Amino acid sequence: MSIDTRSDVLSDAETTRDLLLSRIRDVPDYPKPGVMFKDITPLLADPEAFTALTDTLARLCAEAGATKIVGLEARGFILAAPVAVRAGLGFIPVRKAGKLPGATLSQAYELEYGTAEIEVHAEDLAAGDRVMVIDDVLATGGTAEASLELIRRAGAEVAGVAVLMELGFLPGRARLEPALGDAPLTALITV
Repeated sequence: MSIDTRSDVLSDAETTRDLLLSRIRDVPDYPKPGVMFKDITPLLADPEAFTALTDTLARLCAEAGATKIVGLEARGFILAAPVAVRAGLGFIPVRKAGKLPGATLSQAYELEYGTAEIEVHAEDLAAGDRVMVIDDVLATGGTAEASLELIRRAGAEVAGVAVLMELGFLPGRARLEPALGDAPLTALITV
């Protein structure tokens, strides 16, 4: 029987981070000149990397005591759904306004040049739920911040936010931290 030491855990985290980072492709000048787009499709196409990502996010959900997982439209769905299956938890999609049938809770939020709105089915979250929010990228933090408001308005608790990648040169973390309260924000990769 082997016992995990702190260095083993760090080594595993570094190995996973390196694997994930090696499968993210830089696409210059997309979607417009001057932008370096981080394409995660090579990571999704690699079963070893996608499994490592799914396992890592499922472990974070367990450590946070999550009972449900919210995925943010659209790439957050791709990551959050397999994590929910792996962790044995329910998956709730947070969609752009007007995409969900039936009764919804909605939350508007500010963008750089205007506003946007997201929605969740009103009955999918309830008091006693501890919800982990999963997305691919934390950039400006607006969508994630709005999702935290939706979760709390539904009566549920925020267990945390986990993202594959944080764009450290943008103000997402600073914007999101006040809304998190005591819940953790985990970025597996920061660029």
